[in-house]
Order: sequence, then C-alpha cells, then structure tokens
Amino acid sequence: MKLKYISFILAIVVCTALLVICVSGCTQPAQAPDEEAVMEPISNRSSPEFTDDMTYDGLAHSLQKSLSYLQKIPIDRPFAFGKDRYTTEHMIRSLQYFLDFVQSRPPADELDKFIRSNYLVYRSVGRNGKGEVLYTGYYEPHLRGSLSRGADYRFPIYARPRDLISIDLSLFREKYAGEKIIARYTDQKVLPYYDRSEIDSDGALEGNTEVLAWVEDPVDVFFLQIQGSGKVYLDNGDVLNVHYHTSNGRPYRSIGKLLIDKEKITVEEMSMQKIRQYLTHHPDEIEEVFNYNPSYVFFKIEPDGPLGNINVKLTPGRSIALDRRIFPKAALCFIETEMPVVDSAGQIQSWQRFTRFALNQDTGGAIRGPGRADIFWGSGPYAEIAAGHLKHTGKLYFLVLKPGS
Repeated sequence: MKLKYISFILAIVVCTALLVICVSGCTQPAQAPDEEAVMEPISNRSSPEFTDDMTYDGLAHSLQKSLSYLQKIPIDRPFAFGKDRYTTEHMIRSLQYFLDFVQSRPPADELDKFIRSNYLVYRSVGRNGKGEVLYTGYYEPHLRGSLSRGADYRFPIYARPRDLISIDLSLFREKYAGEKIIARYTDQKVLPYYDRSEIDSDGALEGNTEVLAWVEDPVDVFFLQIQGSGKVYLDNGDVLNVHYHTSNGRPYRSIGKLLIDKEKITVEEMSMQKIRQYLTHHPDEIEEVFNYNPSYVFFKIEPDGPLGNINVKLTPGRSIALDRRIFPKAALCFIETEMPVVDSAGQIQSWQRFTRFALNQDTGGAIRGPGRADIFWGSGPYAEIAAGHLKHTGKLYFLVLKPGS
C-alpha cells in the first residue's frame, strides 16, 4: 500500500511539473541560444593585440582554479567553442600550457606572438551579431550582522527552504535537456515557489528555513542577493562567508529599469550607488521597489569565498560570469572594455579602455546570451565603485590551444 501511494505521488509530481511549464502564468524555462551560434573562430588578422593591463597579476591563481575544476570532471567531457568541440583533457592541456608560459612574466611582444602561434581564437557574436558585448561588474559586499535578531539586526539572510524542490525537466521530455524548474510541493500539487513579496512582505518562510544571519539594512540584503556572495561581520567578532545556494526560480527583473521608467533616476545617472541613495531618501518605497523583482536568492555558509558556479574561489579582475548554458566553463578568455579612473575622494574622473586575460568561472541570473559578461572586481571601495557603475560595451574572446601544439 505504501509503495502504491509513493508511486501515485510521483506520478502527480511528473504530470504537474510538465503542466507548470505549459500553462500561462507559470515560470517557463528560458530558451538558451544555440551554443553553436554564440561564437565564431577568427583569424590572426582579425584578432586583437593580446596585452594584459594587470601585467599578469592574479592570472596564475585564476588559471590554477580553472584547472582544479577541470581535473575533477571526466576527461572526455566535451566543451563547445561554437561548432567545435574540445575534451576536458584538451582544456587542461590548453590552460596548463598558458600557465607555464605566463609564470615567466614574458614581455608584451612575446605574449602576443605566443598566443598567435599556439592558440585558436574565437569571438562571441555578442548581442548584435557583430561582437558587441555589454559588460557589467559585481563585487563581494561586506555586511554587519548578528546570529540573533535584535533592534539593530532585523533583516534575515535565508538558507534554502525545506520545501523548495528542483525538478530536472530532461527526465520528462528530451527537448528540456539542461532545464529545470524550482517549485514547492503542497497538497499533492507542484506550485511555483514563493516570490519576493510573499517571502518578505507576507512571511511565507516563517518556520520553514534557517536564518543564517540578521543584518542591519534591507538594502544590504537585496544587493547581497544581486552579487551572489559576501562576508557578514558578526557582532561576536566572527565572519561568515555566505554564498549563493539556490533561488526561488522566479525571473529576475531590474529595479534599476523600474526607477528609470518611473523617472526617479535618469539613464545617465543609473548605478548601484544611485539606487542605494534613492532608497535611503525614500524608505517608504523600499518594499514596493524590491517586490518589483520577484527573484529571491538563498544562501549557504562556506569556509572560504567568494565562490563561482564551478565551485572555485574567484580572482578579482580575472574571474568573469557568463551564460553557463552556452559558454564553456573554466575557459580562458580575453576581454576588452572600460574601467573607471577614480580619485582619492572616490569620484569617477574618467573611463579608460583596457584588455586582459580572464577565466569563465561564474554565472548570474541576469547574465543571459552571448552579449553579456560580468566582471568580478573583488572587495573594497574601488571594487564597489567599478561594479556599481560599469555598463560599457566591449569584445569577448575565447582561447584554446591548437590541436597538436
């Protein structure tokens, strides 16, 4: 009797899961672009000049982190570079060959020659088919908090709720390979998980999950969810590394766009800092503004961090977040975009073009398609400024060792 009941419940879950993605009003899996069409090989003549504005700082560390990820997965796993495929074994050889070279800190002309002689170069088609990529940034925020709720610490950082389930849709239909939905199972029904309004305004998680820490400011919690990880400096002297665990599966909606549409902040002024300033001066609007974005992030505590989606520690200025559905994880990249020049007062004086090598080690809810990239800037005042203001276009390249090299 018990086995029949379990089978009955599983049948309900399967059927309901399929219905969730078919009926209107439910969150549907976003269709990933064709991974064969997101980048294209380019010749040496079309390649950029390979220079590194950081003069190799942090590059070896970041390469070693990608290698540590690749060494843990099957050696024959394929990695897609447009229409071409390379195995894990080749990816390891590709990164190790580059690591051995850069550890000698060669002069710029030798670096460019080395890449052109030994590596194939692919360029992202970008958001317009012509290689234009929008770059943004993220950083590791530092928050003040407590393990106990009190007058100064009233806003929770939640762990993954006990009733949240993740359903792999490929188990039901081959066309949903790589797709999943986040849901909750209630009264023999699979339902979309609670949105931000239900969680923060209606208390839907009360008694249903652990609070990892209580912090001072709801704006800090919101931006922690946007960044994906951070450090909480507790009132007892301890430090918690909180890291993205999962989300409620709801679509991400930009509150920056909302404030622009409502003419609260101009397009030219828009930045993370400007949003924070506006909310500080309009605390009565915080709930409404935040609830515009139904997406909600849940965290876990890690011994170190911040960690990317390939579970390696991120390297400031070297780790980038790309669309995990279409770009090869841990891959060596070369990026071209702009960075702020900041004075001693923390004011941006100008923007300067830069190029450097980076590694694809993370992803993000708003990073979708071949025309988006997010640079991890680290922590501290400059990192926060760069992450908050960067929204500039550039180019994105992928490098892989020529077979036989």
